Amino acid sequence: MAVTFMQQEVVPQAIAPHAATDLLTVAPLTDADESETLAFLAAHPVHTVVMSGFIRDNGLESPLNRGTFYGCRNARGQLVGVALIGHATLIETNDDNAFASFAHLARECPSVYLIHGERGRVQRFWRHYEPWGRCPRRIKHELMLEQRPPVAVYEPVRGLRLAESADLEQLAAVNAGMIEVECGINPLTRDAIGFRVRLLRRIEQGRVWVWMQQGKLIFKVDVVGDTPAAVYLEGVWVHPEARGRGYGLRCMSQLGRALLARTETVCLIVDADSTTTQAFYRKAGYKMSAHYDTIYLQT
Repeated sequence: MAVTFMQQEVVPQAIAPHAATDLLTVAPLTDADESETLAFLAAHPVHTVVMSGFIRDNGLESPLNRGTFYGCRNARGQLVGVALIGHATLIETNDDNAFASFAHLARECPSVYLIHGERGRVQRFWRHYEPWGRCPRRIKHELMLEQRPPVAVYEPVRGLRLAESADLEQLAAVNAGMIEVECGINPLTRDAIGFRVRLLRRIEQGRVWVWMQQGKLIFKVDVVGDTPAAVYLEGVWVHPEARGRGYGLRCMSQLGRALLARTETVCLIVDADSTTTQAFYRKAGYKMSAHYDTIYLQT
């Protein structure tokens, strides 16, 4: 079902009639819209890598996206915005009317858990969402870092490999701990089965890299978004007992060279206040490209 919006919604009764060119129609996107949607998102490939990656992996209509993809069109039927509204809410548009439309949908969606994106876009979305939406539980200020060729060469890690299903339990424990530190909720407590199923699927897709020594996990990283233009990494982790020995740097350098053989840039998000982490990635060849925000909502 399509919903039509006029200019940005400030107070509903204050909305006055506008010219037809101000009309925006918002509707769920279907698999038939895939090529058009990917072309729209390709205008900003790094900022939209997660959405594009989900579409390439799952299609536009899939419960694996943990939300619904919506398209916002102008009176001529052209896409002016795309959003994933759900567990992770992601917005791509420069149209303030589209931000208002997506905010309206997000307020009506009980499964929205976090809002994430480039700071300017998140702030514009939040102006429309906040007056009637749920309160934030936590707001994190972050930096988007990018790695492009050439990548410095360090001593190779001969055991760096794709994870296997046998690695699931070690990876689940590490990922759950990282998520709890990040957002304050342990997914193994909240949704243990769903969390393991999603992680196992990522492993089976060849999206988790590990380095094990004598059966013990030393390093791991997840590939969350994978497109020809950008690869997005999350969950970079080195075992506490192995930190400070250059293992993480060697693994990230080796993985970066492998990924950049088939994509234009490798990107990830770091905490804006963590100077130590930023220094590590700078040494690995990453450079800051944008400010990001993540808003966790009250549940």
